[in-house]
Amino acid sequence: MPWRDRNLPDQGLMSDKSVEYERHCDSRLSVAKPKPSLARTPLFDLAVEQNARFTGFSGWEMPVQYSSIGQEHEAVRTDAGMFDISHMGKFALTGKQLWQALQRLVPSDLSRLQPGQAQYTVLLNPQGGIIDDVIVYHQGEDETGAPQAMMIVNAATCQKDKEWLLAQLENTGVKLLDLSGENVLIALQGPQAETYLQPFVQEDLTALKSFGHLNATILDQPGFIARTGYTGEDGFEVMVKPEVGVKLWRRLFQAGVTPCGLGARDTLRLEAGLALYGQDIDDTTTPLEAGLSWLVHLDELGDFIGRSVLEVQKAKGVERRLVGIEMQGRHIARHGYSVLSDGEVVGEVTSGTYSPTLGKAIALAYCPTSLAKIGQPLEVEIRGKTYPAVVVKKPFYRAKKRF
Repeated sequence: MPWRDRNLPDQGLMSDKSVEYERHCDSRLSVAKPKPSLARTPLFDLAVEQNARFTGFSGWEMPVQYSSIGQEHEAVRTDAGMFDISHMGKFALTGKQLWQALQRLVPSDLSRLQPGQAQYTVLLNPQGGIIDDVIVYHQGEDETGAPQAMMIVNAATCQKDKEWLLAQLENTGVKLLDLSGENVLIALQGPQAETYLQPFVQEDLTALKSFGHLNATILDQPGFIARTGYTGEDGFEVMVKPEVGVKLWRRLFQAGVTPCGLGARDTLRLEAGLALYGQDIDDTTTPLEAGLSWLVHLDELGDFIGRSVLEVQKAKGVERRLVGIEMQGRHIARHGYSVLSDGEVVGEVTSGTYSPTLGKAIALAYCPTSLAKIGQPLEVEIRGKTYPAVVVKKPFYRAKKRF
C-alpha cells in the first residue's frame, strides 16, 4: 500500500470535510514522544517502524495515528484497517462451577451461550453500576470436562477487574489465568476484513458468524479468532503469541491493510454508538441508564449482583438516559461540555467528535429521561456560548449487515 507523508494533514481524502475534522483531531489529541515509563505491546517496534505518533493511554504507550485519523477511519469504513489492541486484558477461566459463578456477576443470561459463541455484557457492583464492559467467550470444556471461557476486558480496568473477579470467584473452584501480557491481540476491521485475513488462516472464516469464535491455525501456529470488534463494521479480533502477531501484522500490511491508531478507533466507535468505559459508562452508571437494557435479562435470571437496583429502575423508570446528540452546525461538543435545555444545565457530554462518515458533529450525553426523546432540541455550551443540538437515534452510523 502506498503511504503518504504521515506528518502532514489528510492530503485529499474526504477533502470536503478534512479541514474541520483535522482541526478537531489536532485540538483533542495529546500526542507525546515515546516514554519508556509506559508499558509497550509486542507490536510497539512495528508502530515506530511505520512512523506512528504515540500517546499515553491507561499506562500504555499506544499509536494514536499512523497516516491521518481521517484516512484510517475511511479505510475501516470502505476496506479494512488493523489496530493493535494487545493492551486489553485477557483472562482464561475454568472450573466445574464456571457458568454458575459468572452468572452472579452479570445481568445477561449466559446459559444461552453455546461453545463457539460470545456475549457482550457488563460486570456490576452492588449499586448496579458498571465495573466494566466485557466480552465472554464460551470455549467448551477442557480435557477434564470442566467448562472453559475467555474474558476480554478494558486495559484501564484490567487490574481492577482481576481483583474483583478473584474476590467473587473465591471458594467456587473457578481458576483465573491472566494472559494479558502473554499474547498479541489484533483487531482487523472493515468490509474486506475476511478477504484479507483468510489467506493466513487454515480454517474457513465464511462459516464464522458474528460473535462467533474458534481456535484456529494462523500462519501455521495456534491462535484464537473472534468475529467481534469495536468499530461498527464486520471484522475479527485475533489473539496469537507475540512472534506470530508481529509476522501477521507485517503480512496484513503487505497485503494492503491500513494500520490504525486510537484516534480512528474513537471516531469509529462513536459513530457506531458504542460506549467508552470511563467516559460514557462507569461505576456510577447502570446499564438501564446507559441504553444497554438489552443486556439485562431480569425475567430469565435468578439473583445477581446489582439486581435489586435494576429491578427498581425498570419498575419506576430511570431518571436519566444516555442519548445521541447531533449538533446543528459545525461546532463540536466535547467530553465534559454542559448540555442545556431552555437555558438550564440538564446534563453533560460524555463523548463527542466530528463524524468523518456523516460530515456532522455528534456526541453522547446523559440527560433527564423527559428530554431523551428523538427530536428533542437541546443546547451545548462551548467556550461560554450555547449552540443548538438535537437528540437523534443511536447508532449514528450502521454498517450494511453481512449476515
